[in-house]
Amino acid sequence: MLSGILILWFSLTLLSLIFVIYDQKVNTPSMTVMKWAWYLVILYTGPIGLFFYLLSCRQPMPNTHDEFINVHWKQALGSEIHCVAGDATAIIIAAIVLYFFQLPNGLESIIEYCAAYLFGLFIFQALFMLSMFKNYKEAVIKTIFVETVSMNMVMAGMLPTILILKHISRSGDDPATLLFWGIMSAATIVGFIFAYPINSWMVRIGIKHGMMSKPQKKQKQHHHMKMGKPLSLGKQILWVATTFVFLFLVTWITGQFIPIYFT
Repeated sequence: MLSGILILWFSLTLLSLIFVIYDQKVNTPSMTVMKWAWYLVILYTGPIGLFFYLLSCRQPMPNTHDEFINVHWKQALGSEIHCVAGDATAIIIAAIVLYFFQLPNGLESIIEYCAAYLFGLFIFQALFMLSMFKNYKEAVIKTIFVETVSMNMVMAGMLPTILILKHISRSGDDPATLLFWGIMSAATIVGFIFAYPINSWMVRIGIKHGMMSKPQKKQKQHHHMKMGKPLSLGKQILWVATTFVFLFLVTWITGQFIPIYFT
């Protein structure tokens, strides 16, 4: 029965991805980074991701995308999509590679976290958003805080979900099985839920970009983001510490139900 459910899920996922790729090509003028973010998120979340794409991003009529996405919850969702796409991709790649080393699940989670952080910060945040900054160094410095707190919340949802589901099904760590991909899809959806509040807050105070449209010909680029007053270093440290504590707390609670080991 589970195999049938997974086959149906990934069939719907493929159809959802084909639709979004087509729509982005012929209808909805998203920026390139947002296109790829949506593609990846749809790949991991299937019809659930498609549902939110239709509600928040798909242009209902020509030349209405800017107006359509200019709502806070859609901006916050766009901000989160960008984060989840990079973090989930790195975790999945790391999980595939680590399968061949058979490491303890706690150590594997730490490596997956590090892979997601490095990929999320240096590639999906700094490199892909380079056009918004003077140079790559500034892009890294300016995105460290937003990437850290956002990713910690994504990880608070993804890592415990992966640990629990892999513990329940021992074959779930094999990337050659549909079950592995089903676990990664479930983990991404949970991470998506956990990360929305912090992304909504950061977009609201203007320290993180939201959903963005592709600049039209002969028009200046419009990022849908009014920069707010930067948070003080003290507040940044407090927020980072809070998200780490939350991540550790969720992981500790998970460890009360399933064994998490490092040796």
